[in-house]
Amino acid sequence: MWRNVLAGLILSTGVALVHADTPTHAVAPDNYTQSIDKWRADRTARLTAPDGWLSLIGLEWLQEGANRVGSAADNDIVLQAGPAHLGVVTLDKAGQIHIKLAPGSDATVDGKSVSDATLIDDAHVTGGASPTLVAFGTANFYVIDREGRKALRVKDSTSATRQHFLGIDYFPIDPSWHIVADWVPFDPPHDLQIGSVIGTIDTVKVPGKAVFTHDGHTYELLPYQEEPGGELFFVLADRTSGHETYGAARFLYAALPVNGKVVLDFNKAYNPPCAFTSFATCPLAPPENRLDLRITAGEKKYRGGH
Repeated sequence: MWRNVLAGLILSTGVALVHADTPTHAVAPDNYTQSIDKWRADRTARLTAPDGWLSLIGLEWLQEGANRVGSAADNDIVLQAGPAHLGVVTLDKAGQIHIKLAPGSDATVDGKSVSDATLIDDAHVTGGASPTLVAFGTANFYVIDREGRKALRVKDSTSATRQHFLGIDYFPIDPSWHIVADWVPFDPPHDLQIGSVIGTIDTVKVPGKAVFTHDGHTYELLPYQEEPGGELFFVLADRTSGHETYGAARFLYAALPVNGKVVLDFNKAYNPPCAFTSFATCPLAPPENRLDLRITAGEKKYRGGH
């Protein structure tokens, strides 16, 4: 996530600041450019990390009962990496998952050499823990839950997507897209339906809306929070979507509102994982967040997109 939202810009430099009412505290344009450059470097580092999104090599849906897993063609789930026969992952009627590793697989479960284990998926971990990780060689997987459907999310630090990454293209840094919007809270929070690339629909709670103006027109964006008390998360699209930028959506985080204002820095709008890999389960921009506006800031479409 990309925090460290900047407060504002010095108007006397001739750099325009778009805002809903009043500007925030001043930040020199040179410092602003440097901060965005750093944000971009951090973003690339996370994306290209050994376990980053570029390392994905599989999204394998589990069937109820026994699922034989391995790289050999006679498995129920054929992996792109790992031993020929890794083991058997069993999904029972109650949604519990168990793995029995094949002798000689040399796999570990959460770093331990065991013959079998219960696997906790990403929707049922508690206390900030991570889902159970099954590792083998340079690859690993854990179980994800999407509306009750379970899948193995498979990663490999030597994936072709990671090794042949082409870099990220951006619009030029433009301080006018650092926008101070009005925050209109909802009491109680509103429901918003968010679709995904795999066809699921989640209903999320929207705590309020960000209202801003650009070129004399007023626009609204609805965020949700991925965790209680967390940052505002916007899934949005605009008139560049599908042309200069990724078609399904771009993402934007914003710090919680202060004194009725929220900062939307579109220079930090970035592509979802699905722009780089077909093995992710990204949300789609809801109709409410599809703006009749060209946001010429942030990340552009990935040149190596699938």
